[in-house]
Amino acid sequence: QVQLVESGGGLVQTGGSLRVSCAASRLLFSSYKMFWFRQAPGKEREFVAGITWNGGITLYDDSVKGRFTISRDNAKNTMYLQMNSLKPEDTAVYYCAAALGRTSVIMRKEWKYDYWGQGTRVTVSS
Repeated sequence: QVQLVESGGGLVQTGGSLRVSCAASRLLFSSYKMFWFRQAPGKEREFVAGITWNGGITLYDDSVKGRFTISRDNAKNTMYLQMNSLKPEDTAVYYCAAALGRTSVIMRKEWKYDYWGQGTRVTVSS
């Protein structure tokens, strides 16, 4: 069965950096748009960033724009989120998601997400 497995979370100080990864298995990875979401304690899951199937177009939430970078390596079936200048409000469980589509359109809220990972926890200490 298809799996999305996040890794790379951990504890980091304010202003630090962290890179989280999402490895896909049993998935034609290059046919999917990929996304990062996060859910902080007591809050709803929110969009962080998205990337088209070939990495040509990226989209970010305003709260992370200029600090986070989403990327993907289709040869490795892996997506990344490089997080710099981390703030305590970035503390959350980070989830990756996949939506089928080889298009140049990417949105904060897709009509359907086909697969989700289990999440990796990121904690930013003040």
